[in-house]
Amino acid sequence: MYVEQIMTMLGLSDLQFALAAIGLLLLILVAALNFKYARARRKAREQDQLIDDRFGREPSFASGFADPNVERAEPSFSIPAPVALESVAFTIDPRIDCVITLRFDEAIAGAEILAELDDWSDLQGQNNARWICEGLNADQDAAEDWEALKPEASYSELQLAIQLASRRGAIGVLELSDFCSRAQALADTLGSQIDMPSVNAMLESAKELDVMAADSDIQLSINVQFDEPCPWGNFDALMRQRGFKLARNGRQYEFYSNGAMIFNSADLDPNKPVSQLTLLLEVPLVSQDERAFERMLGEGFEISQAAHGRLVDDNGINLSEAAVMSIRQHLDVLYANLEKSGVPAGSSAASRLFS
Repeated sequence: MYVEQIMTMLGLSDLQFALAAIGLLLLILVAALNFKYARARRKAREQDQLIDDRFGREPSFASGFADPNVERAEPSFSIPAPVALESVAFTIDPRIDCVITLRFDEAIAGAEILAELDDWSDLQGQNNARWICEGLNADQDAAEDWEALKPEASYSELQLAIQLASRRGAIGVLELSDFCSRAQALADTLGSQIDMPSVNAMLESAKELDVMAADSDIQLSINVQFDEPCPWGNFDALMRQRGFKLARNGRQYEFYSNGAMIFNSADLDPNKPVSQLTLLLEVPLVSQDERAFERMLGEGFEISQAAHGRLVDDNGINLSEAAVMSIRQHLDVLYANLEKSGVPAGSSAASRLFS
């Protein structure tokens, strides 16, 4: 009865009143979602500050692979520079990115697009994943190819992408939804057509990618235990003779091939004699062609012979040929699975996925 009186006073029909009620409920729902979203983002930022960026799983060499039940504590992407797209080394990769395409009826200046993207400078701080922007150069004298945006160039198409997974895990629904909303708003502002995949489909792809990455994220170690502690000076000379380079932190040695590090040592104390050397290999980050495990094993053996040591597992037991054969077999399977997943070991996609 009271509702009918209100309708009469306002001169509303049943349909008009129903529409007004629905609109009010939608406003309340949007406000509630915005409040929930703001709280979730704030909580995520607080948690990020507590996460150690160092990824340090060291599995037993005898067993071969890391325990899949160990909780991962992976590093976040960090690109603090505001929309410095030219400085982004990575390119868009549909195998690991959610890719959104904007198509323009007429070419648009890079400066205009960059001006709109300037508001996106906070996105890297909020999200755990890296986002990338590339444009299809429409200038007559330029080779028609995707490139990082340049203010002086013109573009007929734009690609926006955000990485679906990393060692931090799969991208969250809030992160992906925020990114897609920004892309839609950009398309509206620039008056472009937009080709955007389903958020649910991308979330499912992110979960599958994360599962594959977790199963393949393996670090192998080889331990050289010396019969007597080796003085640091002698040890340093031996490592340099074997082709190792001392890292910038002065506590690790790195072994390079074709200009890229393929394995390194665990932290050492330069102020103490070395009683044990541990060599570490991040399997997904090095191409199978480098034969990194065989080379690491060979270096470990040569160092043990030169400094009167022996190869042991993480329990101090002499390394057996059976253990080495088991590792080789598991590595063959791992490399094959990475290749089958479209993210070969040592590829640019693997470098992003396992970082």
